Amino acid sequence: MSLPAAPNVDETHNPWQTLSTEVKYHNPWISVREDQVLNPSGGRGIYGVVSMKNKAIGIIPLDAEGNTWLVGQYRYALNEYSWEIPMGGGPVARDVLESAQRELKEETGLLAARWTRIARLHTSNSVTDEEGFVFLAEDLTQSDVEPEETEDLRLWKLPLAEAVRMCMTDRITDAISVAGLLKAERVLAERGK
Repeated sequence: MSLPAAPNVDETHNPWQTLSTEVKYHNPWISVREDQVLNPSGGRGIYGVVSMKNKAIGIIPLDAEGNTWLVGQYRYALNEYSWEIPMGGGPVARDVLESAQRELKEETGLLAARWTRIARLHTSNSVTDEEGFVFLAEDLTQSDVEPEETEDLRLWKLPLAEAVRMCMTDRITDAISVAGLLKAERVLAERGK
């Protein structure tokens, strides 16, 4: 199936002009900067950008029976509990597949013999430059879980279809999890699984 033609637009043209940049805060994971800008209509203003020091990595483990695993944890920034696909950050310079393999083992103890990258995404592109990747991990074997000291995780094995329903009813709200689970469902449907 072919896509309709995109509107005639120069996708390389940047209508914003940066006048100055100042880093306001940084830690090992993020940097926050404030830019003085001219906006597309020529008006002066400020733009705040959160730059991530890692790539976001999400994994959808899938066993032969069509089950997946969710990770539950209390998210400090939201002040609420969250069910998500296994995920974490990988250094920008590291191969994203290597980071995905590490995260899956760390959070679930699972190892996968087959990996398919199913998504590249930007989590909130109006305020952050975070780039994310989602992998489908198949042909699974169980190993030991190795959580980080900041993680108090609970694992939930359930049918992929149930995890997708959780996205559709807003029980799963994490953007990478929602995008990854919906895309995994589509990829598997196209494969005929």
